[in-house]
Amino acid sequence: MASLDNTSFSAALKTIYPDKVVQNLVYKNNPLFAMLNKYEKFGGDQLKQPLIYGDPQGRSATFSYAQSNQAPSALKAFFLTRVRDYATASIANETLKASEGNENAFLEAAELEINGALHSISRSLAIALYRNGSGSIGRLANTAFATHTWTLVNADDITNFEINQAIVVSGTDGGGTVRTGVGYIVAIDRDLGTFQCSATNGGAAANIDTLIPAVAASDYIFIQGDYGLKASGLDAWLVPSSALTATPFFGVDRTSDKTRLAGVVQDGRAKPIEEAIIDLVTRVNREGGRPDTFFCDHTDWANLEKALGSKVQYVDVKPNYDLSFAFKGIAMNTPHGIVKVLADVNATSGWGYALQMDTWRLNSLGKAPTLFDTDGLTFLRQASADGVELRVYSYHQLGCSAPGWNGKVQLR
Repeated sequence: MASLDNTSFSAALKTIYPDKVVQNLVYKNNPLFAMLNKYEKFGGDQLKQPLIYGDPQGRSATFSYAQSNQAPSALKAFFLTRVRDYATASIANETLKASEGNENAFLEAAELEINGALHSISRSLAIALYRNGSGSIGRLANTAFATHTWTLVNADDITNFEINQAIVVSGTDGGGTVRTGVGYIVAIDRDLGTFQCSATNGGAAANIDTLIPAVAASDYIFIQGDYGLKASGLDAWLVPSSALTATPFFGVDRTSDKTRLAGVVQDGRAKPIEEAIIDLVTRVNREGGRPDTFFCDHTDWANLEKALGSKVQYVDVKPNYDLSFAFKGIAMNTPHGIVKVLADVNATSGWGYALQMDTWRLNSLGKAPTLFDTDGLTFLRQASADGVELRVYSYHQLGCSAPGWNGKVQLR
């Protein structure tokens, strides 16, 4: 009697996981990720993203000056490079064999790990789409470290942490090195924004300074292997003028026109949330942008809903592809039309992003993410274990054709 092998099992998986099913798994709880335009043919070494940020200057009421002061259009080009992300999972061969003759149980075991791997990598990518490329997912609030309890500066960042993650820390949010030592998360308190770590996966909780001897106050926290290797998200493209330097960003010195090359960034903490949003959108309008979607975390979305009270208007927002779900948004009237406000668990806590969506694109080499099946097999035999392994990967980078037509605001 022939047994179920990797080849026949892979064929079954391909039936269960068509593109639409994968899209639903990946996008359903990640609004920005879902709403972004996608380009899936990012081959070669780089992708050139041209940008016009100034008109030709040869104009004057006096012809001689118009002629003598001619200057060409101001153009720059971002040369985007891909980053990589991976998720793997394994299933013991005994588990597969024990379910022979019971197709539903067999496929449920596989689906559990495949869905989990897809969810893990999609959350990783979705979080990175908001952040600055460093890979940080939170910041340490502790000033004393002879304790099992890691406390986050912003408790809302706890949504980025999961049991069994391997984490490291650094004193710099990119551009430096990680400190020696690693902790494996063994307990999480999502109400308090705290967690505990062990020296081994699934071991007993240990003091922070035992796990990472050189840990310091306000250290940034990273998944092991992520430091400096994530996509350049909104926080990398939209940067306060005061923080910009001449250091090239994808080959571009953005100091020549900070707003048009690095967006509009405002501090709205002293204003009611609805005013902070309208003021940001109006400021971007002044620069020629027409933001249509505003993203924030659930806390700020709820604050806006409560602030608007009986004046709140809701809108269903569907991604630009055929899916069977929509995101619930708040419709805000602005000087240049309706802006849809969406809550995204991945958004940088305390910040809001007013985006003109047709200026943004997620560029990837193939679908982002995708199941590894280049050799025709979704599952690979493990070389040194009695089991099989599945792999999910993504090669991608976020691009923007007009940073100055977008903005972000600090809300709290």
